[in-house]
Amino acid sequence: MKALLIGEFRQGKLLDSTYELQAFAGQLGVESAMVLVGSEAQAPKFEGKLYLADVARYGEYNPDLHKKLVLEAVAKENPDYIIFVHSSYGWDLAPRVAAALKAGQVSEVVAIVDGKFEVTCCNAKMRRSVAPKSARTVVTIQAGAFSIQGEPQGIPQLEKLEVAESTGRVEFVGYEAAEQKDVDLTRAEVIVSAGRGVGKKDNVPVIAALAKALGGELGASRPVVDAGWIPHSHQVGTTGQTVNPKLYVACGISGAIQHLAGMKKADFIVAINKDKDAPIGEIADVLVVADVMQFVPAFTARCAR
Repeated sequence: MKALLIGEFRQGKLLDSTYELQAFAGQLGVESAMVLVGSEAQAPKFEGKLYLADVARYGEYNPDLHKKLVLEAVAKENPDYIIFVHSSYGWDLAPRVAAALKAGQVSEVVAIVDGKFEVTCCNAKMRRSVAPKSARTVVTIQAGAFSIQGEPQGIPQLEKLEVAESTGRVEFVGYEAAEQKDVDLTRAEVIVSAGRGVGKKDNVPVIAALAKALGGELGASRPVVDAGWIPHSHQVGTTGQTVNPKLYVACGISGAIQHLAGMKKADFIVAINKDKDAPIGEIADVLVVADVMQFVPAFTARCAR
């Protein structure tokens, strides 16, 4: 079986998430080729065929032209899977490609289990297994869910990719900076985050007190933000801020993949959770199996001495 990986190039640089596509293909156990609208100087380290389209000619994003480029590579490779990262680029382009190919699409895959794709549901509280029925499938993968082991290696076999240019109905005008947040967690060396396990909004000050005692900032998981307990500017994860502090303390956070993707690069991770099998325990350096609201006040008192 074969996969066609769709790399991403933004503001003159190859995105690291492109290598997550390779990790996903590796878990699928398939041969892979790649498409990139970018530059040869920024070509990925990759053992395989790389169909390279000139970004100066086709733009960093032009949905009509980029769809044509992907379809041209599909015609050359005849892949079983066409794989995108579930990013603004991927979630816009993937359904266009799927519709053109009359192929099934599976969006935001977070794992492969027993040959089936796992995707989240019920606001990421649960997962379901999906087995596509179409002969060819378009897939988007959750950013951060698949990591390549070690440094990427390889020199790709370059093949120039060209299609006839045309004027589409969508014009790419540039990138707009995100609205400035009242707290910049990306600069924090210590972050203490509250999850659904803290129980209720009235308990959030207990977590904030620990953050203050450690000289850090208060963070939050998406369910806590969605519940209105903490402002969105404190959210960590793929729909919040991606952080890499020296210390990350997760209080009552089970470890949905969207949250893990936003904090797993922290130097040291402490997780406090009464569930010893919580997914966050797989990446934590220390897992404290305890009730958050019993442990955190005692820990804060010790830190304040």
